[in-house]
Amino acid sequence: MKLLILDRDGVINYDSDAYIKSLEEWIPIPGSIEAIAQLSRAGWTVAVATNQSGLARGYYDLPTLDAMHTRLHELVAEQGGELGLIVFCPHGPDEGCDCRKPKPGMLKTIAAHYRVALAGLWFVGDSRGDLEAALAVDCQPVLVKTGKGQQTLGNAVPAGTLIFDDLAAVAAQLLHSH
Repeated sequence: MKLLILDRDGVINYDSDAYIKSLEEWIPIPGSIEAIAQLSRAGWTVAVATNQSGLARGYYDLPTLDAMHTRLHELVAEQGGELGLIVFCPHGPDEGCDCRKPKPGMLKTIAAHYRVALAGLWFVGDSRGDLEAALAVDCQPVLVKTGKGQQTLGNAVPAGTLIFDDLAAVAAQLLHSH
């Protein structure tokens, strides 16, 4: 199985330091929806692992998050693709959960769901926490320069991290090389 795992905010949609709190604020980055659909049409399964501590902080509720994810599924479907499992961490940073990145709990959940090993799978993110979560389970860390990516790049990124301009560039590489 060809499985690609993505972070959400800053990779698929624009991010905000004030959190993405409503469907109106959830705006796809140009080319990201098309990238997911292209990969899906080419036989890839694309899953999402996203920290959503705004739930714990009370900035938005679960129906609002569900609406964002329903919209994401719909947009990919409109392009002839299918989005796979979306896993989210609803906890705040001090709750000590196993799912909040940089902990790899969500990646393990996705791997268990699809019954695949994580070693070597690409996990695409825009933050240091994403890269660390990938490394914790032998995934290939992939950094995009969208979202917080440029800022993350300004610090040292882990050796072996692959770097792309955006999700569309990641998809182009995977579609070209597989």
